[in-house]
Amino acid sequence: MTDNDCIFCRIVRGEIPCAKIYEDEAVLAFLDLGPVRPGHTLVVPKAHCAHLLETPDDLAPALFAALKKVGRAVMAATGATGFNVLQNNFPAAGQAVFHIHWHVIPRTEDDGLTLWPQGAYPDSKVMQETAAAIAARLEEEQQPSRNTGGHV
Repeated sequence: MTDNDCIFCRIVRGEIPCAKIYEDEAVLAFLDLGPVRPGHTLVVPKAHCAHLLETPDDLAPALFAALKKVGRAVMAATGATGFNVLQNNFPAAGQAVFHIHWHVIPRTEDDGLTLWPQGAYPDSKVMQETAAAIAARLEEEQQPSRNTGGHV
């Protein structure tokens, strides 16, 4: 998908209208057309990035600041007593629009929403093995690449 085909890029460029609630140099936030609850907002970087793994690290401060502002405003405007911030990457995780975005969903104690069932590891050994495998992968990613002459 190119930036020209991306629905969120088209919204950012003003080609498609939205119910905008926040905008700065790097971020646009607008109401979701299919809200889980009233006030359900999408926070979108203006730069096209398909998913988290290709999003530049230098966007993180602007995105985090926007999520805080939007979360606070959504709670105040809707009377919510909490909110979820959700973000999906790749089809297996439910990503449907391939421009990274965060869902800010206002919540109340009695809203009846269940986002995911809670599970458990079969035993502590399996949990520790899983943690070790993930930690090892992170360690590998920290090592200089042999194919790039020491550049990561």
